[in-house]
Amino acid sequence: MRLHIFGVLFFSLTILCSQEKYPKDVFSPPLDIPLVLAGTFGELRSNHFHSGIDIKTQRRQGLPVYAIGNGTVTRIKVSLWGYGKALYVAHPNGFTSVYAHLQKFSPKIEAYIKKQQYKKRSYEIEVFPDYGELQVDQEDVIAYSGNTGGSSGPHLHFEIRSSVTEKPINPLLFGYEVRDATSPSLVGLYAYPLSKNAQVNQSAQKVALNYTKQADGSFLADKVTAIGTIGFGVIGFDRQDMAANKNGLYALKQTINGKVYSELNFETFSFGETRYINTFIDYGHFGKYRQRIQKCFKDPSNKLGIYKSLYLDGKIPVQEGLTYNVQLEMADIAGNIVKVKIPVQGRREALKVEAPDIKTDFFVHANKPNSFDLGAAQVYFPESTFYNDIFLNLKKGQDTIQIHENTVPLHRNYTITFDVSKYTKEERKQLFIAEIDTGTPDYSRTYKREKSFTTRTRSLGKYTLAKDTLAPKVVAKNFKSKQWLSNYRYLSLKISDDLSGINSYEAMLNGEWILMEYEPKTSTLTYNFDDKIADKTQCELKVVVTDNVGNSTTFEQTFFRK
Repeated sequence: MRLHIFGVLFFSLTILCSQEKYPKDVFSPPLDIPLVLAGTFGELRSNHFHSGIDIKTQRRQGLPVYAIGNGTVTRIKVSLWGYGKALYVAHPNGFTSVYAHLQKFSPKIEAYIKKQQYKKRSYEIEVFPDYGELQVDQEDVIAYSGNTGGSSGPHLHFEIRSSVTEKPINPLLFGYEVRDATSPSLVGLYAYPLSKNAQVNQSAQKVALNYTKQADGSFLADKVTAIGTIGFGVIGFDRQDMAANKNGLYALKQTINGKVYSELNFETFSFGETRYINTFIDYGHFGKYRQRIQKCFKDPSNKLGIYKSLYLDGKIPVQEGLTYNVQLEMADIAGNIVKVKIPVQGRREALKVEAPDIKTDFFVHANKPNSFDLGAAQVYFPESTFYNDIFLNLKKGQDTIQIHENTVPLHRNYTITFDVSKYTKEERKQLFIAEIDTGTPDYSRTYKREKSFTTRTRSLGKYTLAKDTLAPKVVAKNFKSKQWLSNYRYLSLKISDDLSGINSYEAMLNGEWILMEYEPKTSTLTYNFDDKIADKTQCELKVVVTDNVGNSTTFEQTFFRK
């Protein structure tokens, strides 16, 4: 019992020590509502760790967003995907706060960025104001919450970064109060044979372990028999008190017979390392089942700096006749801990499940460049595209090729080059490279030369040459031809394309370029009459929308406004 209490205290003190590096009484909240999280720092996402916290905005947009401290705006970015509308504020104490998926900026900042957008004639823009040009005071309204970019629902994505290293830091280490008395949850437990001739429960492949919940809230796995070097992995999540969201863990620790073999937490990480998440999780399992198993051991290709302690890379050499008491601890940032105990007996048994022997005619050395001729296309993998050496499943074709399956992660882009010399010049205009794993052609950015088309991608799968002959559709959404719009605040259009997707659009009002905001999630273009371009009673609107192969549609409409 005393050892149990000591273990909890030690793990809690580890969390507290990391918290003391950061000021807790300096920054104020970015919203004036209780902080309820839809996503936590370090949460496992596709190809990256979540670099901030997602704060719920009560399913609403337009809530005031406040500067957490005195500072100056150093970066403003507006993009269709990713962070959408985002604002970066540098503070004198060496930290930078980031606010993303915004609906709009405060009037002063909005006027500044719109001037730049009109100058560049582009909705998407990134600017870096001179230091001190856009100063803000603590608790100034600097923006309003929204749902722009890659957001799947209204919320504020909020970050705190080091202004020197640009590393994101867990915002909850700065004293923000989020109610959390709820312990993390265990969803799945797995054991991995890692060395040659290793086995777990008579299997040379990964096995799922059975476990039961104990009276004290911990979990006890059924006894494991094993031999050779093995490792463990968990599927788990955390949940705060006021939300049902399944958020990420803060810390994961593994001990064997009382000795720490691996320990990590999400205090901070580097953007340059974040794609190595694909070595931290069992990517093959994720590709098949969309579940992320977090490994308690470190692969040779894993270059993450999130580990606080490592012994034998978290791998366990199990010997015949010996017993091993394995304990995993999943913790949240509030110090709630769940323990998982796994008794391991070193014993070689008759093997029932053999290790897979996967060999093909196409072998890739991860530390060397590799190229393959697949008939219709050439495939080139630069050095370090893959994390490990691998046999690939490649299939040749006339217009369609198969490049393995999307169950293997890639660290770098590779190149696919299709030979299009058999097509006429007119046919090539409407062709593009598409990924077709889902059945529907998905446009892959295509670089066209006279006799070859090339794309660069980090997705394995089936690729083909697809043809798009139809121009985009453009329809008025909130007005009709020759309608009076004197009391309207904005006008709106709906744009869509059946295949290759929207590439660009341009809008003119009475012969002058106007800023129309594009929201891809709703396929909507919106012009705000506050821009005061419509200075004539009779207004002539012209919008040209072009898809990714160059098909274009011109929409022209007349309306009236006083």
